[in-house]
Amino acid sequence: MAKYIGPKSKIARRFGEPIFGADKVLSRRNFPPGQHGNNRRRKQSEYAVMLAEKQKAKYTYGVLERQFRILFEKAAKADGITGEVLLQLLECRLDNVVFRLGLAPTRAAARQLVGHRHIVVDGKVVNIPSYSVKAGQVIGVREKSKSLEVIGDALAGFNHSKYPWIEWDENQKAGKFLHRPDRADIPESIKEQLIVELYSKN
Repeated sequence: MAKYIGPKSKIARRFGEPIFGADKVLSRRNFPPGQHGNNRRRKQSEYAVMLAEKQKAKYTYGVLERQFRILFEKAAKADGITGEVLLQLLECRLDNVVFRLGLAPTRAAARQLVGHRHIVVDGKVVNIPSYSVKAGQVIGVREKSKSLEVIGDALAGFNHSKYPWIEWDENQKAGKFLHRPDRADIPESIKEQLIVELYSKN
């Protein structure tokens, strides 16, 4: 399973946002990495700005280039605004849904839970992080995994009401994926139109 394993704080500093979750390094050094990071004033080209936005989306959702392009092509063929559909498809990924349910503190941790067969979809184990969750499906924790400390710690104090497209059942430790989220409800600060413009140039 391919994934980014490089220095996450360095990437977060490049974008000036905690795209991998809470980051102590970013809070102390909120400027680009490198020898001249704090004094960099060079104006970026239009293409560089669009490319950076795509990179930010890829790192945020933990998707590599080939997967991202496939999702973009799927979004381009679908009804609706391409950029918004792209973000919706990213939100439908199983690892992202597990993260949104509060079962893991980060998407990387959610991807690990899925890969290690701790997550079930409609009662059946699914260990593919890129699995696309459909409306009405129920995502939960495998029965023998419910006592995992990492899951209990992640759920402690988690506010499930902040994601209106997911319905949480505390007793079952599971959530129903009600529908694809509206763009206004997706909290990530991604300018998806720049990504669309970038692919239109290629």
